[in-house]
Amino acid sequence: MPALRPDLGFLELLVAIDDRGSLGAAARSIGMAQPNASRVVRQWEHRLGSDLLHRTPRGSTLTPAGTVVVHWARQVLADVDRLLDAAAALRTDQDAELTVAASMTVAECLLPGWLGEFRRGHPDVKVHLQVHNSRQVCDRLVAGDCDLGFVESPSVPGGLPHATVAHDRLVVVVYPDHPWVRRRTPLTVAELAATPLVVREPGSGTRGTLDAALAEYPRAEPLLELGSAAAIRTSVLGGVGPAVVSTLAVGEQLDRRELRAITVEGLDLRRTLRAVWRPPRKLGGPAGQLVAAIVAAQREPVPTRRPH
Repeated sequence: MPALRPDLGFLELLVAIDDRGSLGAAARSIGMAQPNASRVVRQWEHRLGSDLLHRTPRGSTLTPAGTVVVHWARQVLADVDRLLDAAAALRTDQDAELTVAASMTVAECLLPGWLGEFRRGHPDVKVHLQVHNSRQVCDRLVAGDCDLGFVESPSVPGGLPHATVAHDRLVVVVYPDHPWVRRRTPLTVAELAATPLVVREPGSGTRGTLDAALAEYPRAEPLLELGSAAAIRTSVLGGVGPAVVSTLAVGEQLDRRELRAITVEGLDLRRTLRAVWRPPRKLGGPAGQLVAAIVAAQREPVPTRRPH
C-alpha cells in the first residue's frame, strides 16, 4: 500500500490545477515543468484507474472524478499544514501568537487579504490558521483550540460574542449549456428544492443558509457533497450539475460567463459573515486588533452581483 501513496507534490499539482484553471498554469505556479506535470498526472490516472483531467486543444480541466480527488487532496494538504503549525508551536518563543479558525469561504476568498494587511502592521505576531466549516470553527472556539473564528452560518451559538465583518450572497450557478439558462421564466423555490444539487457538507455555513432557505419545501437528495467552494465551482464548470455557492467564490467565472447565475423567484440568500470569540464581550490583544482592522476596512457591504 505505501507504494500507492502519492507524494505531496502531486497533490499540490492537482489543487493548483483546480485553483489556476489549467495544467500549464498550475505547473508554473508550483515550479514544475509542464511535460513533467502531464506525465505525473497520467501516471496517477493509470494507478487510480480513473481520468482526472479532461484534455482539449484549449487546455486541461478536472473531470468530476478529478474534482472529488482534489477535494480530498486539499484536506490532506491542510492536515500537513496543521502538522507543521503544531510542530512550529512546540518551539519556545516570546513573540505574540494568534490562532485563527475560519470557515471555508472566508478562508478562500477574504482571509488572505485580511491577514496580509494585518501582518504588515503587526510583523511580530505569529498567526496560525485553521480551516474548517462554520460548525467546527465554533466547536474549536468553545474547546479553546483557537483564539478567534470567522463563520458564515446563519446563526452563532449562544454565549459566543460576535461582530459582523462582511456580507455576501449565495447564488444558483450552472454551466452555460444547462437547460435553466434558456428558461424564459425565473426558477421557483420549489423547483430548486426538488433538484439534486452539488452542495457543501453539513455543518458548513453555505449549507446551513441553503437548508434554512429551503426548509419548507420537499428536498431532493444532494447530487454531490464537497468540502470547499473551489471544489463545487470546478464541479459546476465540469457540467456535474447546478450548485448554490457564494458570489465571492464564482465572481470571476460569472464575469467571464463560464458560469451562469440563475434567478430564483422569491429566494433571498444574502447573509452576514461574522467574527466570533469566547467571552468576555470585549476582544483584546492581537485578535481584537485584527477584528478592529477588518471592521474598519469593511464599512461598506460586499457588492452583490446581479444574475447574468
